Amino acid sequence: MKSKQMSESFRNAVFLALSGGFQDAYTYYNRNEVFSNAQTGNIVLMSQHLMRADWVNALRYLLPLVSFALGIFIAEQINGHLKQSKMLHWRQLIVLMEMLILCIVGFIPHSLDMIATALVSFSCSMQVQSFRKVHGYGYASTMCIGNLRSGTAAFSAYLRNKKEDSLRASLHYFGIIFFFGLGAGLGGIMTQTYGIPCIWVCDGLLLISFMIMAVPEKR
Repeated sequence: MKSKQMSESFRNAVFLALSGGFQDAYTYYNRNEVFSNAQTGNIVLMSQHLMRADWVNALRYLLPLVSFALGIFIAEQINGHLKQSKMLHWRQLIVLMEMLILCIVGFIPHSLDMIATALVSFSCSMQVQSFRKVHGYGYASTMCIGNLRSGTAAFSAYLRNKKEDSLRASLHYFGIIFFFGLGAGLGGIMTQTYGIPCIWVCDGLLLISFMIMAVPEKR
């Protein structure tokens, strides 16, 4: 029987999705209405400001885009160099880096919102690059469009072929979307109530993820 990485377990994906949704709501409601994850939305808003020659506001959306790309690059480099590490799973290192970044963000004042949002985008992109499968199904823990497409397609396939694997895949995808939405809802409420430091909630969620991955792989 194939070994199952705990980093690809559904329970781990739940906490990553909760954190991903929370972070997106945090930057939108508390960091000048800029998305940390939804880079498509940032491109749309950036383009509008560019067309109006509003360079300063365009920069608000450009920085998260660049930071997101940089985070993917760094995560891929870590994977390439530390994938065979015996001391610490490379995905656990990614989570530790995320936790440190988000801890710092909780101290950054509103006068530096652009920097804070860029750091959260960097954190999110490392996560989405590093955690791409749940029980063998490709997914994203920090955004929903791909999961919605895959979940709907799997459910449609189930209605045609009645295969349990198609239904199981669909439930995985819609489950991730649910927990992402739950995290976003909690993030929106808590951010507007507690302000800047509430990003530390994500540190707690990521700590649980880190501990889940510390459990020996199932076989």
